[in-house]
Amino acid sequence: MSEALKVSEPVDNFSLCPKFSRTFSVLGQKWNGLIIEVLLNEGSQRFKDLAHNVPKCSDRVLVERLKNLETEGIVNRLTHPNSSLIEYQLTQKGEALRPVMNAVHEFADCWYATEK
Repeated sequence: MSEALKVSEPVDNFSLCPKFSRTFSVLGQKWNGLIIEVLLNEGSQRFKDLAHNVPKCSDRVLVERLKNLETEGIVNRLTHPNSSLIEYQLTQKGEALRPVMNAVHEFADCWYATEK
């Protein structure tokens, strides 16, 4: 049997990297990836625009996810002086997710059929 076809033996001392686990706990939370995708592609967004672009996410959950992404340093909440205008934008850390999101697009294009 060739090396490539051999079933690997389980590694007894394997453990997930805590940084990897934390990253997936943030990105794997429902709606976070879609929020990040909208901000990557559309730039700064008002809440109503984000809600429109992520339509199946309730306002309550969207508020919760934005607070979480802000706490994680992925999203900034911008309050404009002398205005009630509030916008959300990606931080440098959030922008650094662009290649990750591009890789997800490539995976999806390869492995999932287009839905109608």
